[in-house]
Amino acid sequence: MIRLGAVGYLNARPLVYDLDRNLRFQVRYDLPSECARLLHAHEIDLGLIPSIEYLRGPSPYGIVLGAGVTSKGPVKSVALYTRREPHDIRTVAMDTSSRTSVALVTILLSRTYKLVIEPVVMAPNLDLMLERADAALVIGDVALFLDHEAAGVQKIDLGEAWTAATGLPFVYALWAGWPHAVTPEDVGALLSARNAGVAHVDEIAAEHAPGDSARQSMISRYLRDNIGYRLDGEAEEGLKTFYSYATELGLATYDGELRIYHADYGAY
Repeated sequence: MIRLGAVGYLNARPLVYDLDRNLRFQVRYDLPSECARLLHAHEIDLGLIPSIEYLRGPSPYGIVLGAGVTSKGPVKSVALYTRREPHDIRTVAMDTSSRTSVALVTILLSRTYKLVIEPVVMAPNLDLMLERADAALVIGDVALFLDHEAAGVQKIDLGEAWTAATGLPFVYALWAGWPHAVTPEDVGALLSARNAGVAHVDEIAAEHAPGDSARQSMISRYLRDNIGYRLDGEAEEGLKTFYSYATELGLATYDGELRIYHADYGAY
């Protein structure tokens, strides 16, 4: 049985649809950063980890190509909030539950505004974050449902900013694991779960917001229109570009190779 580390975030639900009922997997749910820690410590075999963490493990990991959490254009749930002009930002309060988003905002502020920012690690409370720093990085459900206009702040959607800068999708999370951790059949099961989850976003929305039809409708649109679940083609190019930029800033080291678990002819 494969020890599988999954993420409980709303935007990851279509990737893990019914996986806990599949007898080939022993599934646990954690924050993305904890999934990465567990994988690095070899306490799980395969994890849905922040994409930057693929470069930070003690062993070269394999990637399940074809499944990931991606966006091309506005993502809605990964954003920088500020009351300042972007070029005046010097400190950023970071919600570090996803380390990829921390790397992404660092890259975008560096490449777009030539800024070297000072991070301030904080829990995702916008008011407290903006008391301590010039801007706040907020992700996940908190960002998705945050009314920035009512809060009197500017929202910089980081998925939109990335695509505007590169023309490419961004990959937030991916399935990665130890060499030979999964078989082609296991890869197929993960891709089948993705397909089933994408086909059942309305049910996922209803489960996430029971009794609230307006929020359910918003969630369904978000899962259909803002989040992508295929890590292939353009998304793979976006991932490689992200890794190259991260390497330039000393955030990680990328050797130019993605090691792939193959569903058709064998596992990495």
